[in-house]
Amino acid sequence: MFKFSDTSDMCIKCGKCIPGCTIHRINPDETTSPRGFLDLLKGVEEGEIELDKNAKDIFESCFLCNQCVEVCPNSLPTDFMIENVRKEIADKYGIAFFKRVFFFLLKNRWAYDIVSKLGYMFQTCGFKIEADKNAMRSRFNIPMLKKGRLLPSMKQKSFLKKYPEKIPAQNPKKRVAIFIGCMANYNYTEVGDALVSILKFLDIDIFIPKKQLCCGAPAYFTGDFKTTEELIRYNIEYFESFIDQVDAIIVPEATCTAMLKKDYEEYIHAHMDKNWAERHRKIKSKIFGTTEWLYKHTDLKAKLENKKRQPEVITYHNSCHFGRVFNIKKEPRSLLTQVYQINEMSDPDMCCGFGGITIQTEKFDLAVKAGQKKAEIIKAVDADIVSAECSACRMQITEQLDKAGDNKIFKHPLELIAKAINEE
Repeated sequence: MFKFSDTSDMCIKCGKCIPGCTIHRINPDETTSPRGFLDLLKGVEEGEIELDKNAKDIFESCFLCNQCVEVCPNSLPTDFMIENVRKEIADKYGIAFFKRVFFFLLKNRWAYDIVSKLGYMFQTCGFKIEADKNAMRSRFNIPMLKKGRLLPSMKQKSFLKKYPEKIPAQNPKKRVAIFIGCMANYNYTEVGDALVSILKFLDIDIFIPKKQLCCGAPAYFTGDFKTTEELIRYNIEYFESFIDQVDAIIVPEATCTAMLKKDYEEYIHAHMDKNWAERHRKIKSKIFGTTEWLYKHTDLKAKLENKKRQPEVITYHNSCHFGRVFNIKKEPRSLLTQVYQINEMSDPDMCCGFGGITIQTEKFDLAVKAGQKKAEIIKAVDADIVSAECSACRMQITEQLDKAGDNKIFKHPLELIAKAINEE
């Protein structure tokens, strides 16, 4: 069993992690707090607490928002501890069939492409398309999917199928590779369209690696370490084949970026041979979130100053995996404020409550409780659009705003920037 006590023994019980904890905010019990998790994990390791279904329920309630890690005086990796106990849970209780099917798709692009195509062709049979929300609404009650629930709609063609592998610039200043992420590839393809448009505007050579697979985050956060490690090995080996030919690998998704940089590093250190750590280190240095890279390594901000101000008012949500993990907050705002007015919400750092595949299915009541708190904060802002650099946040916030009766539309910051640069 994983050595949880090495971390739990370092917890000084100061309680700084509790006020902002996503699960504790909606279930104020010591067992569902970061320090409570750590105490329980030590008990499981030492055999004092059985990893029974009650313990399983507790450990699966964590949203992995990283708030506790951010504020901890000792920077204890509570999220990493939760991820590792979920592996123990998966080994003992198995992984639900629908999750295993989904994780198979993540490893097999050909199968995911087929399912996506079929989903696009037949989505109107079970869902009503709501184009203004870039979503589809369930027409029926089925297991874990109630009538009226909003999900991302399927697209006719994925991002990876839409463009050639190489898009050369006329006078290239840099060359970047795009790691698109699964939701931006199959559901929110407008994000990739916007990124390509921006890179063309900046005269940057574009390389779209066609054999890229999922970063592995859904499997990792569920405890499927076999799938996780297969994807880590595959992606590192694939990135190595072109890493010396690009200035950066840019990722328009917060969760994918955190997985590729932070979670790969932690997983490799704990579970893989040391030579993988060195191989990952070389790749990690070139991986960036899109707005971070555009802000730090291009003249996009200066070029936006000459563009027409846009009429829409934005409010910006800091996705957990960018805001908390990498402190990426000013970069998207600095770019957007060149062409948009931003009205800040009262708590842009509060987790939206997406939480991962388990919370979005078996524990969706927790997603609703956390999401409604975020939705009320967004609803109170005088703005037309809410933005964040994360498709998981987009899916969650779109649905929770719908439940709250707020008509704000969600747009990725790249979509907003592309609109401004393409408008005459």
